[in-house]
Amino acid sequence: MRRLRRVKILATLGPASQDVAVLKRLLEAGTDVFRINMSHTSHEALHERVHTIRALEQEFGRGIGILVDLQGPKLRVGRFKDGGTQLTSGDHFILDSDPELGDSHRVHLPHPEILAALAPGHTILIDDGKLRLHVVEADAGRAVAVVDVGGRVSDRKGVSLPDTEIKVSAMTPKDRSDLDAALHVGVDWIAVSFVQRADDIAEVKKIVRGRASVLAKIEKPQAIARLEEIMEISDALMVARGDLGVEMPVEKVPGLQKRITRMARKLGKPVVVATQMLESMITSPVPTRAEVSDVATAVFEGADAVMLSAESAAGQYPVEAVMTMNRIAEEVETDPVYRSVINAQRSEPEATGADAIAVAARDVAETLDLKAVIAWTSSGSTALRIARERPQPPVLALTPNRDTARRLSLVWGVHAVLTKDASDLDDMARRACKFANREGFSHEGDRVIIVAGVPFGTPGATNMLRIAFTGAEK
Repeated sequence: MRRLRRVKILATLGPASQDVAVLKRLLEAGTDVFRINMSHTSHEALHERVHTIRALEQEFGRGIGILVDLQGPKLRVGRFKDGGTQLTSGDHFILDSDPELGDSHRVHLPHPEILAALAPGHTILIDDGKLRLHVVEADAGRAVAVVDVGGRVSDRKGVSLPDTEIKVSAMTPKDRSDLDAALHVGVDWIAVSFVQRADDIAEVKKIVRGRASVLAKIEKPQAIARLEEIMEISDALMVARGDLGVEMPVEKVPGLQKRITRMARKLGKPVVVATQMLESMITSPVPTRAEVSDVATAVFEGADAVMLSAESAAGQYPVEAVMTMNRIAEEVETDPVYRSVINAQRSEPEATGADAIAVAARDVAETLDLKAVIAWTSSGSTALRIARERPQPPVLALTPNRDTARRLSLVWGVHAVLTKDASDLDDMARRACKFANREGFSHEGDRVIIVAGVPFGTPGATNMLRIAFTGAEK
């Protein structure tokens, strides 16, 4: 199960990938983390899928990450008398608190928090941005809007508000129930939707209490405006390009993807690039050339992971999509330009012992052409800090914590192995070398560099480097 690439692959589970045989093939094809979308998953199905993945984890002998994606608030218009109506550009259209069925002049908006927040000049997008309106008059009970881009609107279509900050939590009662269920079955990552501010992440982390890592999905303009504070409190980020491209001009999304990726790397936070990466493979066994370039761009940028959504959840070729993404990543990472691009994005280290050790480990490993950087880590912070440096040799993380091994499956270049903690310096070096040989990173007589904290088992105490020769395993 050792990967020949650094970037990780997330595959979303769904009807096309719920069979055990398909899950095994997805793992063999290159999946590192499975995503479970709670918009389409019951608690019973969640339990079954987690149980199946944990059984496969035993079979494959490697920690497999599980990410649960909370649905977040779903903002929708109400229903119409005839199931829908046609809106024409230039028309006035009212969204109000009246629960009566809508018509060509008005419709119920069952979200008083939106009506309270709308103001003249705000844009209203309906049905993934297919219809665009702007508000000309607003009060607590209704908003009068002018149709800028018309079309047919029907029952329960989604509403997006790029200019409006809504005074509502990112976590609905359904999300709270789903979060409790996810924590109960022991998932590794929680993805939070509809993030507008750092408090949205803080609310989830207060409930999670370290039982999982929390990932912020960046999909709203309000999150872009507070990007630094959201990044600071989150354990990881996701560039959710689908929703981001609805609420912001699509031409801005590539630049934002690059900005978020680089900021996350600077902070040492894993970053996932998601949405429509191999969209055509939902119905085609091969991707378009543009999609291949899109995946390659994310890999060149140094993203920690790339994600498949409908391609693996509901597509006709889920395994082929993972295989294709795997091949693209392997090819990019062997391209002569790749290393120069990755190196050019390195940030200056902070004035801490952990940063100094991580930078030194990278420099020594690359100068001496060592076969691996081996990190003894309990919390995962040492491996994360080394991964931030994007060293040329692979990173082997040795941890006594099963949860840490699973969470590190999302992190660039890290191959995590579960083992008991080292008892002393000699044991640390001996077993590090043993695992480097066993996992295929080195052979007898090769050199590796070992990073650890003394005393052992103390989180955040990274303070030691050691170069070691790997010998025959005993």
